[in-house]
Amino acid sequence: MKKKVLVLFGGVSSEHDVSLRSASSVIKNIPADKYDIVPMGITKDGRCFVFNGSPDLLPDSGWLADASLLEPAVISCDRSHHGIIRLSDGGRIEHIDVVFPVLHGKNGEDGTMQGLLEISGIPYVGCNTAASAICMDKAFTNAMADFHGIPQAKWTAFEKRSYSGNKTALLTSAAEKLGFPIFVKPANAGSSVGISKAKNIEELEAACEKAFAHDTKVVLEEGVVGVEVECAVMGNDEPVASVVGEVVPCNEFYDYDAKYLANESELHIPARLSEEMLKAVQNAAINAYKALGCSGFTRVDFFVCENGDILLNEPNTIPGFTSISMYPKLFEASGVPYSELLDRLLQLATER
Repeated sequence: MKKKVLVLFGGVSSEHDVSLRSASSVIKNIPADKYDIVPMGITKDGRCFVFNGSPDLLPDSGWLADASLLEPAVISCDRSHHGIIRLSDGGRIEHIDVVFPVLHGKNGEDGTMQGLLEISGIPYVGCNTAASAICMDKAFTNAMADFHGIPQAKWTAFEKRSYSGNKTALLTSAAEKLGFPIFVKPANAGSSVGISKAKNIEELEAACEKAFAHDTKVVLEEGVVGVEVECAVMGNDEPVASVVGEVVPCNEFYDYDAKYLANESELHIPARLSEEMLKAVQNAAINAYKALGCSGFTRVDFFVCENGDILLNEPNTIPGFTSISMYPKLFEASGVPYSELLDRLLQLATER
């Protein structure tokens, strides 16, 4: 008997559009002989609809163009329902076996949706509530990495309320601690949204203002010179690592444009590193995955420095699943095709 999968997409997040592209690919590649799919979209203002149209309509918000394809629905918090409530059908309850939250960024990747699903008692793909929250907040991630002795770039963080009244002192202190260049990031955002590279105090101030437009907390990290690599990890108690991929951004760094718009960044799978170093990166990825409490799947990114140091860049607990995304590409290169990968992730969710 087929299992029923609720695929969540969209969301109230700066990464809404990326989610639409990822979900379109996921829906089209989940094995149809094993699963019945119920797509549920969340609009930018937080309305929820079951979408009854083609997944090809998802990108660029095309799924919202035809109201006849939309059916208001909500995830039920009543565990006896174990599913969703279709509001336009007399409040009909529909049982869901497992949820795939293809939601990037805030209100989807940060533990909020995971908390709702925990209350609802429905298995879901990916990290639990705590790990999702920790890995989403870059300051929390860095603090946990320091606690576990995971090598990373020097960093600091501050909140908008303290920054507003103490700007000059905070910027000067950060510059003295980290040196230039400094990368400034919103603490809770992904897909490189709101990230800037600052080369002096004036640029650092502008970078902080840009980051604060996306979050009330910013993280500042020293600029690291090294090869940017990514490793996909999958599993619960016994996680496995994919081959390692290398990113050569077309822009000065791997920003949103380089990832999703320019289509000119170079990807090398496997990364152009020695076999010994590739194995070391895989071990570092599994170590970080376990230390941060991850389960299901996560993409773990690193910098490999010329002196051989492997520095944690960041974990991504719901990495992109578009046709050009690294996570599925890395496991495909490891011998796990896209559809099989999705099947395994759904099985891991049910097992957990």
